[in-house]
Amino acid sequence: MKYVDGFVAAVPAEKKEAYRQMAAKAAVLLKEFGATRVVECWADDVAEGKVTDFRMAVKAQDNEEVVFSWIEYPSKEVRDAVNQKVMDDPRMREMGDTMPFDGQRLIFGGFAPILDE
Repeated sequence: MKYVDGFVAAVPAEKKEAYRQMAAKAAVLLKEFGATRVVECWADDVAEGKVTDFRMAVKAQDNEEVVFSWIEYPSKEVRDAVNQKVMDDPRMREMGDTMPFDGQRLIFGGFAPILDE
């Protein structure tokens, strides 16, 4: 069964292109390691909530936009192996040292699909 890692982050609006370039480089490596799909989405129509919303979730500041991303894998086992390769790869570590956003406010997690139409 497929497995999905999901991410939500706040990225400074002026760093949109730097983020896109970093994500494109990471996507190549993730797919090399076994991911089947990498999707990066820039906020376009994100409503402001009264109790919670995407911006609040990542403590987005006025100059930041929300990024919603996911990575698909053939299985959780493949995902775990990919994550280990990511941690061990110097190219990914280098990208981590120059991220164009505050990684401490990144929300992420692994998900087992329950519907895939």
